[in-house]
Amino acid sequence: MNCINFVVPMNSCPCGFYPDRSRCSCTKQQIHRYLGRISRPLLDRIDLCVEAARISFEDLRGMGEQNESSEIIRERVERAQEIQKKRFQGSKIFFNSEMSSKQVKEYCFLGEREEELLQKAFKDCHLSARGYQKILKVARTVADMEGSGRIGRKHLYEAVGYRDLQEKYWGKEDAV
Repeated sequence: MNCINFVVPMNSCPCGFYPDRSRCSCTKQQIHRYLGRISRPLLDRIDLCVEAARISFEDLRGMGEQNESSEIIRERVERAQEIQKKRFQGSKIFFNSEMSSKQVKEYCFLGEREEELLQKAFKDCHLSARGYQKILKVARTVADMEGSGRIGRKHLYEAVGYRDLQEKYWGKEDAV
């Protein structure tokens, strides 16, 4: 199986300002039509769907709170990659995103509370089987980034959050 990684930047409406209704001049119909150009099956194949919030002048100038530096983040990513390399040593894959259903069952074990949380997310977010698998793979990666051997509730919450945007924009008809 070949895994292709890609980033899909897009605006959420024709003018590019939605959900900031003080700046967005688009009608609900225009927004629905615009978002309708992206199919749910295509969205289902995207691991992370994140909305980039508008940045303030203070944050831009570095006057806001300090965030992790790129160097620290890179180190955490490299550690997570090493964990995954060891996990999949001797197999034909290298990363969590490449796991088969069988490997997801093996490496993404959930406790009872985590299982309940994922079951609720499955129902509330109208997940497909693919979406369910994606959440588990992303949660496993979030846990790896933290150096955790098991997937906890906070890892699942973060992984579900990366799919939440899809439900916000492509979920219900009155979502916009």
